[in-house]
Amino acid sequence: MKKRILFAAVCLLVLASLPVFGQVKSVLRPGDNVKAMFIAMDSMDLHWLKLTRGAQQAAGKLKIDFTNNAPAGKVDAAQQIAIMEDAITAKYDIILLAPLNADALVPVVNKAKTAGIKVILVDSPIGTGGNFDTFIGTDNAAAARSAADTLAKAIGGKGKVAIVNAQAGAGTTMIRENAFKERIQSAYPGISIVGTQYSDGDKAKALNIATDFMRANPDLAGFYACNEGSTVGVGNAVKQAGKTGKVVVVGWDKSPESQALVLDGTILAVMVQNPAAMGSKGIQAGVALIQGKNVPKTDDSGVTVGTKANIAKL
Repeated sequence: MKKRILFAAVCLLVLASLPVFGQVKSVLRPGDNVKAMFIAMDSMDLHWLKLTRGAQQAAGKLKIDFTNNAPAGKVDAAQQIAIMEDAITAKYDIILLAPLNADALVPVVNKAKTAGIKVILVDSPIGTGGNFDTFIGTDNAAAARSAADTLAKAIGGKGKVAIVNAQAGAGTTMIRENAFKERIQSAYPGISIVGTQYSDGDKAKALNIATDFMRANPDLAGFYACNEGSTVGVGNAVKQAGKTGKVVVVGWDKSPESQALVLDGTILAVMVQNPAAMGSKGIQAGVALIQGKNVPKTDDSGVTVGTKANIAKL
């Protein structure tokens, strides 16, 4: 009997020394002590608001802490780096990042990984040497080729086209620009690209750039715009110039403004992404990694060509 009592006492001591499952939520069951942050490229575009909402909803379901931050505009990679540094210092468990500049963010992304943080890239890739856990976003090259085909078909495979991009250096928009150019050059010899200008995703800047392109090229056949702000700005410029239906616009992202311009015929088509899915999948991937599960290195969140016929349903 004494041996049984002694054995039971030892068992109780061993059990008492083990961690309580409910307290190691970052390992076994995500809870309030798991902190996640989404760092966007800017605080302006509806695209980032949708991504934030998707991440926030997923975090709520998983009962983890979530916050988001971003530079004021798409021009300050240093500010985004500073936000990353703050998140590392604050010991966040998960960081969702849309790198503003693919190369500039490499050192701080690697620093976050070294600190044990799960780094999930969303929407935009990192430069060579960047160490991250997974990338979740649109196949931008494939979508850009689709945009090139859509525009080329609309202008009969010939004519002058101008490109209005967001910012030079961001992985996503540079892929969109370069893949579009490559597709036009390889498949449509009758189309010439007269130039590329960068609007930083600012609608007013994009409007002015597009207006200048049309003045310099009265016979311009079309525009390709690489993000929501650029697309809306270009569309407004074409509309103000009275060239709706004469200058074809193909761009990116659905917003109330871009949708209205598609529905009134000013914009032919926009590449509609799924930013809410990027955010939701990003949070889920981070939690899965904390739990020791495997996640794919890349995850395509999908894209649809939005036109007057279908954009209201997307």
